[in-house]
Amino acid sequence: MTTLVLSHPACLDHDTGPGHPERPGRLRAIAEALDHPRFARLRRMDAPGIDRAAVLRVHPADYVDAIEAAAPERGRVYLDPDTPMSAQSFTAIAHCVGGVVAAVDEVMRGGAKNAFVAMRPPGHHAGTASPMGFCFFNNAAIAARHAQAAHGAERVAILDFDVHHGNGTQEIFWSDASVLYASSHQMPLFPGTGGRDERGDHDTIVNAPLRAGDNGEIFREALETALLPRINAFHPDVIVISAGFDAHRRDPLGGLDLVEEDFAWATARLMEIAEKHAKGRIVSVLEGGYDLEGLARSAAAHVETLMGA
Repeated sequence: MTTLVLSHPACLDHDTGPGHPERPGRLRAIAEALDHPRFARLRRMDAPGIDRAAVLRVHPADYVDAIEAAAPERGRVYLDPDTPMSAQSFTAIAHCVGGVVAAVDEVMRGGAKNAFVAMRPPGHHAGTASPMGFCFFNNAAIAARHAQAAHGAERVAILDFDVHHGNGTQEIFWSDASVLYASSHQMPLFPGTGGRDERGDHDTIVNAPLRAGDNGEIFREALETALLPRINAFHPDVIVISAGFDAHRRDPLGGLDLVEEDFAWATARLMEIAEKHAKGRIVSVLEGGYDLEGLARSAAAHVETLMGA
């Protein structure tokens, strides 16, 4: 089986304005990197539109309606100081949802071994009813809930290696014993959450905070000692990756010292656990990554590793 990559041109029309780090060029950089001949075996798919039922498993209807209604006819509105919407933003958000739902469907049905959803805007800061930090709907959470509701997955593990803690994902699954959320991230840094003592109601929240300047050796040790053993012991039926590449040493919004080989290593280790417990099933969802060269190289290394399944 092949690796599936999903995207959609509508995600280029989410206009965040001049100088905003979460910009359309991010997807262009990834697309250009994945145009290399070594990615010829990839299966590619345009993401469908919104699956409202899938969104409502995570976010209440009035919140979903409010996000849709917030899109302006022209210009931009800010839902928080970092999170602008333009006229086409909700269309991009809708295709993000469609992309993660389609990725889960393909992977759970055996149409693809694993999948990478190369879409924007990202999602892991979005809480149950709160946009934040460039995020509107929580794509990783929607993927996890869809795997459970539509495909009978009993346990879903989410690994988040974005440089920023996924506070929204943690909040959504804080009281849920069926989803394990494991995160490596820089602290102190936005959004200020993610301490080791934040463990959830059922001890299914696992945080491994890193310090500014930490390199790949320290990152790998954190995963090997704190996160990967917990994911392995959880026996997940599918693994979701919140694939943020802003822990790369080139990134302007973080202070970690990772390189693309570190993301490839983390991907390979997760694939080993997925083979053992989840029939190899992994759905990876793009989160951060704001230096275009670092993002392109890291996403390419991530996808090339997924293709080795």
